[in-house]
Amino acid sequence: MSKLPIVRIENLHKKYGDTEVLKGISLEVQEQEVVVIIGPSGTGKSTMLRCINLLTIPDEGRIWLEDQEITAPHTDVNKIRQRIGMVFQDFNLFNHLTALGNVTIGLTKVLGMNKKEAHEKGMWELERVGLADKADLYPAQLSGGQKQRVAIARALGMDPHVMLFDEPTSALDPELIGEVLTVMQKLAREGMTMLVVTHEMGFAREVSDRIIFMEHGVIVEQGPPDQLFYAPKHNRTREFLWKITELYGKDRDNAAPASG
Repeated sequence: MSKLPIVRIENLHKKYGDTEVLKGISLEVQEQEVVVIIGPSGTGKSTMLRCINLLTIPDEGRIWLEDQEITAPHTDVNKIRQRIGMVFQDFNLFNHLTALGNVTIGLTKVLGMNKKEAHEKGMWELERVGLADKADLYPAQLSGGQKQRVAIARALGMDPHVMLFDEPTSALDPELIGEVLTVMQKLAREGMTMLVVTHEMGFAREVSDRIIFMEHGVIVEQGPPDQLFYAPKHNRTREFLWKITELYGKDRDNAAPASG
């Protein structure tokens, strides 16, 4: 692993009106690390991800991508975003473009590839997510899981240094979640640096190097999956995990029970 964190966040604050969503978040992510961020809805998880690629501008604090402070004045935001892939819960595909077209548009418009290069690269990325045979279909002809995999291929096409996933399975029917998580597991095995906001506790336990539990705009606890699932230090972490893993029999039997 690189000695220099690939992402470094220092004292991050963000307000919406009178509501303080992020209250001084500090975090480092190493190259090839898979960090899963969990916590109740509305606690600032997605806002933190959006700050990392400057879709949301922090009110206070600094963020570095490798050796560059991306929150510095006059930062070229578009160049920063080329190095940070982001996958949203609602796909954000262009409905008038095929699956391949959705992947190649950024390659030609942003990276300046010629059509032949972009086609080859686009097909390669669709192959990575198991959708080479769907290249000529439009989003309306794809399932939710397939749309999300196209969105992942589109992000991968830019050769990002880090991938951000903002609840990528929350809009999917239960039977389609597995196909997206399988692609994400493959990326983790390939060494992709990933920050993932999710409620999928099985993925968090099996794939992550570190889990961060956030609540009320702060990091309550973080550590390896086994520590957070089976020996959490904070009772609030224990209570949250107990409630959310009640859906999974295996986790319910093994996770540390809430006290009191």
